[in-house]
Amino acid sequence: MKKAFIFPGQGAQFSGMGKNLYDSNELAKSIFEKANEILGFRISEVMFSGTDEELKQTDITQPAIFIHSIAAFSTLSDAMPDMVAGHSLGEFSALVANKTLSFEHALNLVSIRAKAMQKACTLEPSTMAAILNLDDQKVEEICARISNETGEIVVAANYNCPGQLVISGSVKGIEIACEKMKAAGAKRALVLPVGGAFHSPLMISAKEELAKAIHETQFNTPICPVFQNVVATAVSDPESIKNNLIAQLTGPVKWTQCVLSMIENGAGQFTECGPGKVLQGLVMKINKEMIVDGVN
Repeated sequence: MKKAFIFPGQGAQFSGMGKNLYDSNELAKSIFEKANEILGFRISEVMFSGTDEELKQTDITQPAIFIHSIAAFSTLSDAMPDMVAGHSLGEFSALVANKTLSFEHALNLVSIRAKAMQKACTLEPSTMAAILNLDDQKVEEICARISNETGEIVVAANYNCPGQLVISGSVKGIEIACEKMKAAGAKRALVLPVGGAFHSPLMISAKEELAKAIHETQFNTPICPVFQNVVATAVSDPESIKNNLIAQLTGPVKWTQCVLSMIENGAGQFTECGPGKVLQGLVMKINKEMIVDGVN
């Protein structure tokens, strides 16, 4: 049975995150301190005692979750992943776990990504919505129809698990889509409290900024494959990893497809490293027979 290590994305943050690791593990503590030094401020203090509002800021949230995830992974001294994957932002954590990226390089890219996404959110009012219990294909059809008929951007963004698909787009487009989804039989169409339309064409400016930084960063040959969001297949070639990481900003997170692909490649145990247990729950919804655990 192969072991898969998985890493959460934005939304998993909470006040106090990582403090138990900082207080109880010297290696984890050194990672927090190294992050403080790289970022030029004590993000650990925001993580440990910041308000929910402070932690919701994209340029804080993304580095915080990344740092927590790597600190958690570092406590597993005997961890030898057979494969890795991360949900959106979590893909950067996965690339540190399989040694494609150094911690320092990955944190720098995460910081650039977060700030670029924050800027992109101010260019046009945009948001995301969770669509529950509606067939993926039906959601995709409704999004395409709205875009064609109104010119508003609406796309499928996060394929989280069967019956849970997040859409992304302009505020007006998402409002129209939620009504159409409910009319088509969705159990719920819930607008999410996020700052913008992540994983949609509205992130193009952030994509361009991140692409420049990625192409200037050293990517190594990994010790095991990463199952990347936009392709949902095993990837080991550094140039392909770069291109997929760039495409992810405007492309969908195919999490359901990633997990199924990992299972097809022999994964039987999934260990989530980082804040929360969201990914463990999604894996179980995708395949109840999997062994799931986590370290946070």
